[in-house]
Amino acid sequence: MTRLRKMMLEELERRNYSESTTRRYLRYVERFAQHFGKSPDKLSPDHLRTYQSYLLKVRKLDPGTVECHVSALRFLFIRTLHRHEFRQFLPYPKVRRKLPKILSLEEVARLIDASSGLFERTLLMVLYGTGMRRAEIARLKIVDIDSQRMVLHVVNGKGGKDRDLPLSPKLLQTLRAYWRWLQPQTYLFPSRTNREAEQPITDKTVWRACSEAASRSGIRKRVTPHLLRHSWATHLLEAGTDLRTIQLLLGHEDLEVTARYLHLSAQRLQKVVNPIEELKLSNVDQSRRSYHRPRRS
Repeated sequence: MTRLRKMMLEELERRNYSESTTRRYLRYVERFAQHFGKSPDKLSPDHLRTYQSYLLKVRKLDPGTVECHVSALRFLFIRTLHRHEFRQFLPYPKVRRKLPKILSLEEVARLIDASSGLFERTLLMVLYGTGMRRAEIARLKIVDIDSQRMVLHVVNGKGGKDRDLPLSPKLLQTLRAYWRWLQPQTYLFPSRTNREAEQPITDKTVWRACSEAASRSGIRKRVTPHLLRHSWATHLLEAGTDLRTIQLLLGHEDLEVTARYLHLSAQRLQKVVNPIEELKLSNVDQSRRSYHRPRRS
């Protein structure tokens, strides 16, 4: 491990960044160094400008992905090397915030029924039945399931925060059948590659379960763990759950982030009384059927 990598790792750990964020930041900085063949502390603002343009124009990465690269480089130069003047040379790219597509209730049922077995079925049901992030579900432990209070505990979620989620009877029924079959000891979803020293599955395993079940089900949408999370939140809203409660369940810090689900709820859109309905208009049958403007007299 190089001196600079060790310094950055210590700064990340000192600020209690999550393991996944730490790995990602170190990987992005390593790619930056490899691109120029030099240690990052030997590179100038011109290199930063060139590299960001390379990510967007040559590699054609999504602006949201480039935003993550910029965050990693900002942490290196500002937090680790204390070169605050570099901030102006690391602007965040403008990211177009798209509304995610949503699975209908019928599509969610098709997805779960298309699972390859009880392991994958339980994984998909926990994803949709709790709205957990894929890293959170990968680390979920047996002790986090409280069947007496009908609660699931999310420990050290995004931002290092804990939260409780409701455990539905249907999900509990599946969890009990799953436990009787596999009998995991520590993690609810243990890795199947190392049985002796039980380790959790990776978040890639969670992503793969969604993708493969979607392929078998015939759903053409790109199904990811986050799509199930979006679908769960939207269905909660359509069932009458208020935004503040959904915010707490999802673990959002900002209510504005949760408010996007107002745009995804078809039921709420249909309930909007459009003012065009109040206009006193002539009958549409009286309108001329012609592309040409009438001649002036």
